[in-house]
Amino acid sequence: MTVTREAVIGAAVGLHARPASRFVQEVQALGLPVSISAPGRPAVDARSLLSVLTLGVAHGETVELAVDSAPEDAERAAAALDRLVELLAVDHDAPEA
Repeated sequence: MTVTREAVIGAAVGLHARPASRFVQEVQALGLPVSISAPGRPAVDARSLLSVLTLGVAHGETVELAVDSAPEDAERAAAALDRLVELLAVDHDAPEA
């Protein structure tokens, strides 16, 4: 079963350098095989900083997050993706962040 969520990139610099690193660290901490894709670009392993950076996702773009999970783990996967959506929506470099 695949659980998916869409997220809008809130970081003013897009999903690059610091925001991408923070995202990848969070994905790795979750311990789930999360993938991330952007329109017109293939899905990549969200646990890989290099792969995430090569997507070249800009501020305001929508990405899709996905996790393949067993049906009994779908609730955990959905909660994990919800957490990642919230993380991606915030510009952590903004003064109020």
